[in-house]
Amino acid sequence: MKLNINSLKNTKVWEDKGYRLPKFNYEEVKANTMKNPNWIHFGAGNIFKAFLANVQQNILDAGKSDRGIVVAEGFDYEIIEKMNKPHDDLTLLVTLKSNGSIEKTVVSSIVESLIVDAENEGNWNRLKEIFANPSLQMVSFTITEKGYSLKDAKGEVLPAVSEDFKRGPKAPVSYIGKVASLVYERYINGKTPLALVSMDNCSHNGTKLHNAVRAFAKAWVTNGLVADGFEKYVNDPNFISFPWSMIDKITPRPDASVKEMLKSDGFEDIEDVITAKNTYVAPFVNAEEPEYLVIEDVFPNGRPNLEEGGVIFSQRETVDKVEKMKVCTCLNPLHTALAIYGCLLDYTLISKEMEDPELKALVEKIGYVEGLPVVVNPGIIDPKEFIDEVLNVRFPNPFMPDAPQRIATDTSQKLGIRFGETIKAYMERENLNVKDLKYIPLVLAGWCRYLMGIDDKGNKMQLSPDPMLEELTPYVSEIKLGDQGPFTENLKLILSNASIFGVDLYEIGLGKIIEDYFGELVASEGAVRETLKKYLG
Repeated sequence: MKLNINSLKNTKVWEDKGYRLPKFNYEEVKANTMKNPNWIHFGAGNIFKAFLANVQQNILDAGKSDRGIVVAEGFDYEIIEKMNKPHDDLTLLVTLKSNGSIEKTVVSSIVESLIVDAENEGNWNRLKEIFANPSLQMVSFTITEKGYSLKDAKGEVLPAVSEDFKRGPKAPVSYIGKVASLVYERYINGKTPLALVSMDNCSHNGTKLHNAVRAFAKAWVTNGLVADGFEKYVNDPNFISFPWSMIDKITPRPDASVKEMLKSDGFEDIEDVITAKNTYVAPFVNAEEPEYLVIEDVFPNGRPNLEEGGVIFSQRETVDKVEKMKVCTCLNPLHTALAIYGCLLDYTLISKEMEDPELKALVEKIGYVEGLPVVVNPGIIDPKEFIDEVLNVRFPNPFMPDAPQRIATDTSQKLGIRFGETIKAYMERENLNVKDLKYIPLVLAGWCRYLMGIDDKGNKMQLSPDPMLEELTPYVSEIKLGDQGPFTENLKLILSNASIFGVDLYEIGLGKIIEDYFGELVASEGAVRETLKKYLG
């Protein structure tokens, strides 16, 4: 059993082992898509394969579409070269349900894969051809929040972006520079409308994408590198729209136990690859069952009928409420809290953390006690029911091999949204006092403790990748377990940094509270556990 189109022809072998195979005519769908693509997606990672590609697979299986997806990868070309191409763009989706059952689905809705590299003439010309085709309706993105950044942590324009501003659209190097160049290709080939849809897990993702693309349009027009009308085209939603969206599905790295299960089936293509850019990819992707995708319904050239696969289309106001509910209160902050303390307490599975009474109590307090009072009910999803599912079904799922070390990646980039928005809501509400917050400050103190790179037993701990580690870790590097403080001098430059938290935590009265928690967390070996017991036991 090999993951390629030819091997799938022996359907009995696959079906006898419980694998769900595609029901549509792959060759017909591929031919239709190659000729008149309507959807191209940037970012060939696990969330795309486990969620978006499977949505389209289900629509194709039901006979409600005749076209698949083109996927493009603009950051880590090895994903395409070492995973997509050798397996005919097929993916094996392994859905790990909380009741212990498993579904194995061969996903074949991806019919073409390309690398987004202006130096690769064949792929680049094909991308330009796709963008010039009036049939294209949607360009979607899962490139992480960092993908939309044009500046570094110091606020300086990234070198690749600066060069692209000067060079124009002919041979861009930066990610958004490439996207803007392809949009310009559409502009000069008829100015056909198009929707650019960020599906990344960040607040107001469509606006982030719009701001990045229009920065290129403005620079290129100012520098006389493109036609004057291009900037207006990018900024007119009747031509180019940037819908907001909220996406939610947990898709951890390929898991060894899943690999062994597939191997026992006789599935041969099980080996994962760690690319030079530290991306973990495999022919299979393991994921939880729950999934949500809500998209603002602004598509000037029409759109794929994703509602047939469970995607919800709504107004921007509703998307904003759902996104804030999830990202700022009901899931992401809870995940980050578990990630920080899970690392300190040497956990390697989120599900195991949910068996820890103090950690379970911590996320319950953050969600139900401190978060829910400031959540606006979006109407289409009930916030309390959402938290109930997160804490009672999703996080405790023992079959979901998700690690706190993975969730802890880029924490400095997440805190302003995951906790800062709730803090700001407390500041704005007359009936709430920001100084009454107890558990969010405890998480922020835990993050400062995490930055020391020492676990609760006093052992050295590897920190997850984060663009601000080099700047932040020196502030706490001289602190030793058992030090008495005061720690104002160490923590002031961290906690007063509004670019991290969304606010200056000292100005609003939380800085000293966090310092005091931090002092308890570094009091001795085992102090992290003792502090959690003190406040949550």
